[in-house]
Amino acid sequence: MSRLRVAAARERRPLAERVAAACLAASMVGTVGLGATYWLGGQPQLEGGFLFLALAGIGVGIVTWGKYLVPQGPYVQDRPPMASPDPEVEAMNDSLGRGLGQMTRRRFLLRLLGGSVGVFAVVNLFPFLRSLGPLPGKSLFVTNWKKGSRLVTASGRVVTASDLEVGGILTVFPEGFEGAPTNAIDQVVLVRAASYDLVTKPGRETWGPQGYLAFSKVCTHAGCPVGLYQELTQQLLCPCHQSLFDVLTGATPVFGPAPRPLPQLPLYVDPQGGLRSQSGFDEPIGPGFWERGA
Repeated sequence: MSRLRVAAARERRPLAERVAAACLAASMVGTVGLGATYWLGGQPQLEGGFLFLALAGIGVGIVTWGKYLVPQGPYVQDRPPMASPDPEVEAMNDSLGRGLGQMTRRRFLLRLLGGSVGVFAVVNLFPFLRSLGPLPGKSLFVTNWKKGSRLVTASGRVVTASDLEVGGILTVFPEGFEGAPTNAIDQVVLVRAASYDLVTKPGRETWGPQGYLAFSKVCTHAGCPVGLYQELTQQLLCPCHQSLFDVLTGATPVFGPAPRPLPQLPLYVDPQGGLRSQSGFDEPIGPGFWERGA
């Protein structure tokens, strides 16, 4: 009985090896498909199918391997005579030859198993990598503000010098870019700190016509939107980490973790009373990563 079981197990090995190899290969295909689908934007049904193929392939492959390719002994059998007859010697030689072939196939299966598990582990890093968002590159070095850009609201209405009372605040954009995908870096907080021309720093004598001051809305600490204005102290507040910026001194940080002032946008009033930029920002906006020479 034991010899029959051993013989049957040997007959099943080639088929089991092919099944295990096919399952592990299918798992790698499913894992690669899952990663590609997720990275390209995702589709729930496809992602579910690829995930099933990846996990089922690994599971069925390992179960097949354990059931049919791992020795199942010990098998109880009668002790053979001490002297081996010629047929048994020939059978042993054949078995050694098959063993070498099995070792080669086992190495191939081990590589497949390692590849399927490794690819699955790498693809599981995709959600983490994708959550980091795109690299900023040079996107914060240049905005869409240029010489003569008209200040407009989010709805596209042109902002004039009569729109705000002293103490008023408004978020504005360069005309033509209020609805653009890049409008986050173009956002400017416009405040009217006085009714007369203001000079925040030497060299900025013409930047604050009729008390209007414009600063980048992107906080220099972590990039949060600076959207609150305290009229009594004439300070801008970033609500994320409580950085305070003194608008009368060029949005210099006076409290909180912000390391540098908000870049100021130079303004002028055109003959029609509209507010325009004299030029773009003279320095990069946002957090100071660009100062570190990365």
